[in-house]
Amino acid sequence: MELIEKYFSLTEAQKLQFGKLKALYEDWNAKINVISRKDMDDFYERHVLHSLAIAKVIRFAEGTDILDVGTGGGFPGIPLALLMPEVRFTLVDSIGKKIRVVNEVVTVLGIENVIAIQSRAEELTEAYDFIVSRAVTQMRDFVPWVKQRVKRNSRHQLKNGILYLKGGDLTAELSSFPEAQLTEISSFYEEPFFETKKVVYLPLS
Repeated sequence: MELIEKYFSLTEAQKLQFGKLKALYEDWNAKINVISRKDMDDFYERHVLHSLAIAKVIRFAEGTDILDVGTGGGFPGIPLALLMPEVRFTLVDSIGKKIRVVNEVVTVLGIENVIAIQSRAEELTEAYDFIVSRAVTQMRDFVPWVKQRVKRNSRHQLKNGILYLKGGDLTAELSSFPEAQLTEISSFYEEPFFETKKVVYLPLS
């Protein structure tokens, strides 16, 4: 929890919400394997702080609509929603038990700016300002799934598009997307875990 406060200014209410996250996920992980069990010891670093890296690249304007595709147990959507209560988040996953976990976390923490839906991205009909996701698949597969879900008008510091958390050498993967911009997460987090991690921004509007 101190790790989050190291990089972000939180209200007292946010401190309480973030502080309850690990115990909630530990409880659910005992019933449903939502998060790799070996990662639970480093929960705040590998899941919460990693998710919040997107907030270091862009601070979404009030009323922005965000779609988190392949959210799993709620990452990056739930940490971002806690940090930015003025932004609307829709969290989508095709696996019902994972959406059940998201809904329970949302209920227990009283998060009012999250909707969770069991669905595939291709089946959605609404449009959003930004798509966020955490290494669901290769970009060449991911972009066709979601590009029709991005609103074409933009009122943000960045054009509407995709913000994708990925690691490793992305040269080959992004060769088809010359407009993609990479931000090294290690440029703002000092923990060794983030040395090869990146935020990929792909404008689509």
